[in-house]
Amino acid sequence: YNYVEPIRSSSIENQWFNIANIPGASRPFMRLVRYIADGEVSLGVKSEDYVIGLSHKLSSKPESMVDLISEWDTLQREVGDILSDGSDKVPLSEVSLLAPIQRPGKFLAIGMNYQKHRAEAVDAGITPPRNQMWFTKQTTSINDPFGDVRKPDSTMMLDYEVELAFVIGKECYQIKAEEASDYIFGYMVCNDVSMRDWQMHNMPDRIELMIGKSHDSHGPIGPWLVTADEVPDPHNLRIECFVNGDLRQSSNTDDMIWNCYEQVEYLSSAMTLRPGDIVATGTPPGSGFSPRGASGKADKERKGNVFLQAGDVVRCEIEMIGAIENKVV
Repeated sequence: YNYVEPIRSSSIENQWFNIANIPGASRPFMRLVRYIADGEVSLGVKSEDYVIGLSHKLSSKPESMVDLISEWDTLQREVGDILSDGSDKVPLSEVSLLAPIQRPGKFLAIGMNYQKHRAEAVDAGITPPRNQMWFTKQTTSINDPFGDVRKPDSTMMLDYEVELAFVIGKECYQIKAEEASDYIFGYMVCNDVSMRDWQMHNMPDRIELMIGKSHDSHGPIGPWLVTADEVPDPHNLRIECFVNGDLRQSSNTDDMIWNCYEQVEYLSSAMTLRPGDIVATGTPPGSGFSPRGASGKADKERKGNVFLQAGDVVRCEIEMIGAIENKVV
């Protein structure tokens, strides 16, 4: 799916594109991509309106983004040299962007991690968790940043959830929150597409998370992987979701209950996290199941149960990261 420039001139992504023009900015942001050009899948770096290929120029010839992340300490200088040379580049308009990571070892997501989203859950009669509540999105749910999202006949309650996702860069086990930033490689946009009726299969006894969030195509990510050193504070980013151009979710990552580093501490206390593992950090208020508005406040104009239908277009944007856009089919 070819990348399309945002239509709204005031969009988060357009503002983000102009960051390179800030006085004192000495180099472009490192935005790693997976893409198809001339029928070949390659790794590269987005630089302005071009993609600079890496796959055939790096000494170790990494076959996947996970390989590149695993070898980053030794390959980072080579990547810098390739960017400086800039000879192997193709216009962004001529490539199809793919999910930056195709098959991670883990695709983990936390539930009810925004204060105002938690309030929505209480409205719906769901008891909020006392501690971090985790579930797995199956890796077969991963979708391209501009790929179609399938609405199966088995759901009447297909929902959207814009989320900041981070990617693990180094193997870690039992890491404290104060050290966690050293183990995060980068950040992406994620849409944690959810089938709410499937989540209620075992209600009222319990809410079922994994099966309702793992349908094929229900995990769009991207549009690229922004390295962590380019995001000064992941806990102060504007985060928004639009459906057919209508603003549905609008918040800031500072509304997280447990921040990214605390999430690494909690997860790594129980399991080893490895390079390429994806962690989705929760969604702000305004998803389709709630009568609350985009900012989490009561909205008399919104009737609730605003679920996705075939033909809808969902756009998820995060400041400094970028935007993904997916059509429901």
